[in-house]
Amino acid sequence: MTAKYLLRFDDLCPTMNWDVWSEVELILYDTGVKPILAVVPDNQDEALRCSEPNSHFWEHVRQWQRAGAAIGLHGFEHRYVTRDSGIIGLNERSEFAGLPLAEQKRKLTAALEIFRREQITPSVWVAPAHSFDENTVTLLAALRINVISDGFFLFPHVDHLGLMWIPQQLWRFRMLPFGVWTVCFHHNSWTKKDVLRFREDLHRYKHSIVSLAQMMQAYGERHSGFLDSVVARSILSSIRIKRRFLHQSR
Repeated sequence: MTAKYLLRFDDLCPTMNWDVWSEVELILYDTGVKPILAVVPDNQDEALRCSEPNSHFWEHVRQWQRAGAAIGLHGFEHRYVTRDSGIIGLNERSEFAGLPLAEQKRKLTAALEIFRREQITPSVWVAPAHSFDENTVTLLAALRINVISDGFFLFPHVDHLGLMWIPQQLWRFRMLPFGVWTVCFHHNSWTKKDVLRFREDLHRYKHSIVSLAQMMQAYGERHSGFLDSVVARSILSSIRIKRRFLHQSR
């Protein structure tokens, strides 16, 4: 068994870094890779204002969808309003975790209405800062968003609500012996060196890169087991240790 990799790009919105994205998009098309593209429905995060708003943004999203990319619902406004790390436990900031069910429903409904208006069908939920809670999951099931891109498992699985969890454990490519690994990228801060590395990595790993649809088909009947929980705790612990070390070394 060899490792499989999915690609995910976060923070796509009208004011993202279009100069970098134009290069990334060409690389994706040249290699035939179909990534998860996490789109912010109504960005209100100043940190994502990297360029002037692109008035054709939603036409781009429709084009990505037609080309086979999986469009992710990346929150609503990408504004962190609590310090709750939610189910995943990675970051102490959230747009959703810790909020009442009714407030989360308002946000998700508003986000989906924007997508509906723009003729976009989200394939997957991508929480800003990896932070959401049981209320969010309950609402996703009710709203028929049946795939969640998050968690530190080795393989995708279906939970008790019928939602499929596709793990997301990497932020750069790593040569691994087995498992399904989503590599998450934030292109807004990329330099030309980052773009070059991305191009080289895609050519190096292209035979191991898969799409969301392929993984849904392959693991649609798999349920989580004891090993999933053990691996998730281990990966989360290693990330926390690395962050603590980097913070102390500054």
